[in-house]
Amino acid sequence: MLGGTRTHIVIPDTQVRPGIKTDYLEWIGRYIVERKPDVVVHLGDHWDMPSLSSYDRGRRSFEGRRYHADIEAGNAGMARLLDGMGKFRPRMVFLLGNHEERIERMTQMHPELDGALGYHDLALKEWEVSKFLAPVTIDGVAYCHFFPRAASGAITQTKQGAPNARAQLIREGGSCTAGHRQGLDVACLPLRGRLQWGMIAGSCYPHEEDYLSPQGTAYWRGIVVKHEVKQGGYCPMFVSLAYLRERFGR
Repeated sequence: MLGGTRTHIVIPDTQVRPGIKTDYLEWIGRYIVERKPDVVVHLGDHWDMPSLSSYDRGRRSFEGRRYHADIEAGNAGMARLLDGMGKFRPRMVFLLGNHEERIERMTQMHPELDGALGYHDLALKEWEVSKFLAPVTIDGVAYCHFFPRAASGAITQTKQGAPNARAQLIREGGSCTAGHRQGLDVACLPLRGRLQWGMIAGSCYPHEEDYLSPQGTAYWRGIVVKHEVKQGGYCPMFVSLAYLRERFGR
């Protein structure tokens, strides 16, 4: 800790679903133990929930998907992350993403499923859980799965975030970190008398997403370490999954 500052580790979308390898979650957990941050923030979309995807319903690729299989896969992946962390438990914050929010949308559309399906199925007992699109501010940095504020300042839609990190930073008026979108986009500007950061980091998984073309898979994948966090200012360090594989892979 430097001058009363703190360290955050940010885990972008991990997108766990049935049939994928989850070694990368153990690598992240072991790295967290080494770095011993004050705060770990998961930006959401850990449970991919393909069985509840409205985009794929009716397609051939949708056949065979099951809710409980999605839940079990995500829970097993979360267990692997926590096992990698051993007994180390800093403050841990989980932001529900739009993929987890598919559960809420399903129960809204089918009230008879309320109670049978729900966020209670997610293995999040060790985390502070923030509702979908409810920002959490820690040491002056606002965290949310994405920030839907328009250029006018109004919240006009809740399906997409800002077009880029710079626009997000300007619209929110201070340091803000989001997931949701693959890759890494970073901006910094002097605001509030100090350097503030906008960041969009939405990919922390090694597998490919079927809906992206072969040209759309070359994006950054990893975690973010924020050193010297205080009043929204910090010094970022980007740790790729390739590095974590080299460091902790067996």
